[in-house]
Amino acid sequence: MADWQETGPLSRTLRADNPGPMTLDGTNSYVLGAPGAGVVVVDPGPLLEGHLSALAAAGRVELVLITHHHADHTEGSARLHELTGAPVRAVRPEHCHAGEPLRGGELIRAAGLDIEVLATPGHTSDSVCFFLKNDGAHGSVLTGDSVLGRGTTVLDYPDGRLGDYLGSLEKLRVLGSEGGPVKALPGHGPVLPDLAAAASAYQAHRKERLEQVRGALASLRSESGAEPSAADIVAVVYGDVPANVLGAAELSVQAQLEYLRG
Repeated sequence: MADWQETGPLSRTLRADNPGPMTLDGTNSYVLGAPGAGVVVVDPGPLLEGHLSALAAAGRVELVLITHHHADHTEGSARLHELTGAPVRAVRPEHCHAGEPLRGGELIRAAGLDIEVLATPGHTSDSVCFFLKNDGAHGSVLTGDSVLGRGTTVLDYPDGRLGDYLGSLEKLRVLGSEGGPVKALPGHGPVLPDLAAAASAYQAHRKERLEQVRGALASLRSESGAEPSAADIVAVVYGDVPANVLGAAELSVQAQLEYLRG
């Protein structure tokens, strides 16, 4: 039986069985809908037939939305389109199925809901979040991989850029600060009760990491007289990171070096 979690009066989630270093406990697929209406599925997740069948059975699926192109969010979207006939919309046309590409600032009306599309590049260039303002007292934002339920977000450099990501974090912080606490419904990990607090913590973490990278860059240059590689800096700054995520750490360092070099 599908293990659904209620995340708000208009939202619930079903976690895919694809745990791993980058997916945490698995990909969170969300089903959104007003009482008595159809539903919208956000991020169908991997190509797992049982998971997709449960999503297809969650209600009359009107629309499928994608937060970004990574396979752990999109691999099952074509199959869900086959199962339901619902159009799939993403920023990149190649991940759309019978649907138009998403646009930042767009207001989608489906399943009895108003869903605002927020352009939030940084994790990837095509990352978006979805603001569901009536999902609870102060609403919720489906954050994809821009804000995770635990840990920090990897920048998929060179597609993802730090300058873009810092701007996106500020956008999410401001949105979450405009009223009471807005929930964050992440693509991986548990629901966060306060999006503004999460975005602020991410900003502080990025600032701290930038200072560490800046210091390692200067120190390694001084020691060797040569320009250090991203791997050299990872060894200094990310020495406590497990080996199975060092590749992701190196991508983030490359993004930070590009940012520091202007």
